[in-house]
Amino acid sequence: MHRKIYTDLKAWKENPRRKPLILLGARQVGKTYIIREFGRREFEHVAYLNCHHNPAVNAIFAEGFDMERILRQIEALSGVPVTAGKTLIILDEIQEVPNGIAALKYFCEDAQEQAVIVAGSLLGISLLKGESFPVGKVNTLHMYPMTFIEFLWAKGEKIIADHIEQHNHDILRALANKLTDLLRQYYFCGGMPEAVKAFTDGYALTEVRQIQLDILDAYYRDMAKHSASMVEKIRLVWQSVPQQLAKENKKFVFGAVRSGARARDLEEAIQWLVDAGTVIKVKGTTKPSTPLPFYQDASSFKLYLLDVGLLGAFMGIEPDELLITNTLFTEFKGALAENYVIQQKQSEFGDALFYFASNSPKMEIDLLVGTSHHLFGIEVKAGSNVRSQSLAKLREQVGDDTKLTCIRYSLLPYVRQEWMENLPLYCAAANLG
Repeated sequence: MHRKIYTDLKAWKENPRRKPLILLGARQVGKTYIIREFGRREFEHVAYLNCHHNPAVNAIFAEGFDMERILRQIEALSGVPVTAGKTLIILDEIQEVPNGIAALKYFCEDAQEQAVIVAGSLLGISLLKGESFPVGKVNTLHMYPMTFIEFLWAKGEKIIADHIEQHNHDILRALANKLTDLLRQYYFCGGMPEAVKAFTDGYALTEVRQIQLDILDAYYRDMAKHSASMVEKIRLVWQSVPQQLAKENKKFVFGAVRSGARARDLEEAIQWLVDAGTVIKVKGTTKPSTPLPFYQDASSFKLYLLDVGLLGAFMGIEPDELLITNTLFTEFKGALAENYVIQQKQSEFGDALFYFASNSPKMEIDLLVGTSHHLFGIEVKAGSNVRSQSLAKLREQVGDDTKLTCIRYSLLPYVRQEWMENLPLYCAAANLG
């Protein structure tokens, strides 16, 4: 299956200042598949080593960082020639090898011409332990579940995907019914590659749902890899995410996790889930202005699941409610629609996702994203019954500022107003820039 990140991998390969690449992302978002496919297409040889429970790989890095010896042993263990410019070395589950991450510094300094990519299901957590992390000696990329555009590619709908990416709204208006149905399918299937593959191959919906439940179970079991004292807290936070999103006000409430719980009790557990890539954190901001990180409110945030399909499975929503009935667009308090939009925008903006709430005047902006030069205020509506009072108040507060663009995602067709654009929900996967 084609993934957008392939373009980023090619750019990394062609960069003359290339360093060893760390590919970050949650379990089962497709990291191993894409880097092996990238190696197969772009290099003559792929020296792939899985470090999971592999004493032979452990031994390579246990003897120090003599790169000539290390490259020779990787060649012997992988069974393919390791030649600079012709071979891609892939070290999967690198976090399980003592000194594996530290060795990247020496790949950078003593074997610059050798292309190296490392990945791992809990690599994001391992990096934060601070054990000899090679600061300045690595490149990083983040991989997320498949976007709606990538889902359309997998469905064989590349032409429609192109029209979305190119903002061809006149053509999309004529395809609205088909696109709404495809969006329903994505809400059910989500973007986890194994689920998408099963869905597009025509497997029964029950089998697709079982794949999603198996992934959720794998995440749950991963939590046990943290210290025993934190496992319960991590799991409590994880289990509370769907309930938090079912509320009208989706701001994360610590007391909803456990009665009397406070930030200091759960912040480490929340950070674990963020670092594992299983939840998306949308941070509060005290002012709707750029640069957004400068105005971040550390005490206010929302948590979403990494994938809308997994959220539906987690909430126990039946497939027919998503694929057939109108429940998708009338119930669940917009949880699926918001999670879907947040998921698409994480693929575009990474972790720089914010929201803004105010009591005077009373408003809540679901999502704020942008750069130092431009700000997008985004409101998400699950259906076609829409009102945009918060966006209007935001516009009044910010003033006639050309740096602000107000966007409402809903099921209504594209409409450009003087101060706002209404975009169909299926256009959320298109870049805003």
